[in-house]
Amino acid sequence: MGGTADLNRIEAPMTAKAYAMCVFAAFGGIFFGYDSGYISGVMGMEYFIKTIDGPDAIALASSEKSLITSILSAGTFFGALFAGDLADWLGRRFTIILGCAVFMVGVVLQTAAASLGLIVAGRLVAGFGVGFVSATIIMYMSEIAPRKVRGALVSGYQFCVCVGLLLASAVDYATQNRPDSGSYRIPIALQLAWALILAGGLFFLPESPRFYVKQGKLDRAAITLARLRDQPQDSDYIQEELTEIVANHEHEMAVVPQGGYFSRWAMCFSGSIWEPSSYLRRTILGTSMQMMQQWTGVNFVFYFGTTFFQQLGTISNPFLISLITTLVNVCSTPISFWSMERAGRRPLLIWGALGMCICQFIVAIIGTALPDNDGAVKAMIALICIYIFFFATTWGPGAWVVIGEIYPLPMRAKGVALSTASNWLWNCIIAVITPYMVDGDKANLGAKVFFIWGGLCACCFVYAYLLVPETKSLTLEQVDQMLAETNARTSSRWVPHTTFANEMGMTEKSAAGHVEDRSHSSDASEKV
Repeated sequence: MGGTADLNRIEAPMTAKAYAMCVFAAFGGIFFGYDSGYISGVMGMEYFIKTIDGPDAIALASSEKSLITSILSAGTFFGALFAGDLADWLGRRFTIILGCAVFMVGVVLQTAAASLGLIVAGRLVAGFGVGFVSATIIMYMSEIAPRKVRGALVSGYQFCVCVGLLLASAVDYATQNRPDSGSYRIPIALQLAWALILAGGLFFLPESPRFYVKQGKLDRAAITLARLRDQPQDSDYIQEELTEIVANHEHEMAVVPQGGYFSRWAMCFSGSIWEPSSYLRRTILGTSMQMMQQWTGVNFVFYFGTTFFQQLGTISNPFLISLITTLVNVCSTPISFWSMERAGRRPLLIWGALGMCICQFIVAIIGTALPDNDGAVKAMIALICIYIFFFATTWGPGAWVVIGEIYPLPMRAKGVALSTASNWLWNCIIAVITPYMVDGDKANLGAKVFFIWGGLCACCFVYAYLLVPETKSLTLEQVDQMLAETNARTSSRWVPHTTFANEMGMTEKSAAGHVEDRSHSSDASEKV
């Protein structure tokens, strides 16, 4: 291997073939989104309600809705934590395939269910599989994607999540009035198709070259990197990019050597909380980022939207309204493909939180002041759609993009696993408590619940301004340098000035490469 000090040569040019590999990996979001979305409609289906609670039942109890919805997130929480080890032991690609297999077992159990117990058991097992996939696929995509479009490609994962939610709403809408068990079994069983497509396709995709570097298998890393970049294995581009990855890994290992199993997990919490580049600070940033994404309240709309719109009492077809909100989510997310690389991560998260906050407070005020007014309800639905637009273009993809970029290679698998587990922990908490907040026989907050989500979005605004760094247009290795030399509020003005290969003495070339222009990112941050 031979390194370079030229900042323009630390990553090989990308080709259409290489882009296609990255894009397919985003397909994992479809069954994640579908699995999250179908349950809202199913819990409102008359046949399903009577199957669970008997022929005289007209609605599921709050405790049942809470259990059915949250148990998936509970399984996913533990699945995401296990994925941190599996991704380092078995590889990123095989962990995703294994997650698909576990998920399919859970789907079979749910499809066969005719009682609450088997539905809950099936969603728990499926949750483990979703945890494996959701914790690993973001890391896999971040490690194989080119830096200039990494944000756009990882945003593609969130877009596929939205497509999955839309497909779930469409299938629920189509089967809701069936007078047999097909009303809920068809939406459940269809999940098998998404898992089979993802697992089958991954058999033909390469492993992450950074996984092989971590394993010390540099020859296999070179082969994989050459396939990803569609370059000859002995080309200067491949050798120089691989050397930069190796140099960064050796630098991190020198700073924080790894010990046994428990030492490797403890490494995620090492360093000072006041040091932006410390492992502890990165772990807190990643886990709190996913917590904040859940605090936006968007899963309240997607998990309980159908039953919430039913409770308003003025909407003739709540299933259709849920389908419309999901369609807004799908149509809005592709905007982030462009904005994530143009405006940057930090400005989008700041302004997105502010937009959601304003929409939610207005919804809460209208719903409280005019609860039974048809015009007011229509205005609430419109504002909810605008709120979803802000989420879909900012925090939806942005949180996943950032957690895939901020962790160094020695702890990346475990750091992303902890962050994803945080997402599912708060997902589970929100799923458990929401029915008790809004159902008529409990707190009966109704539209007032949006006061809570609006207040939490205000917290997201402050959080993004104070703590979220700008990682746009940097390689994963350059993100490490940036975190060590700057802070969140000045990060958009930072530019790379050397390579790890040069710092580690893996090249004798002078550090003469010129720095890429990130001025538009700086301008966007300055406006904030």
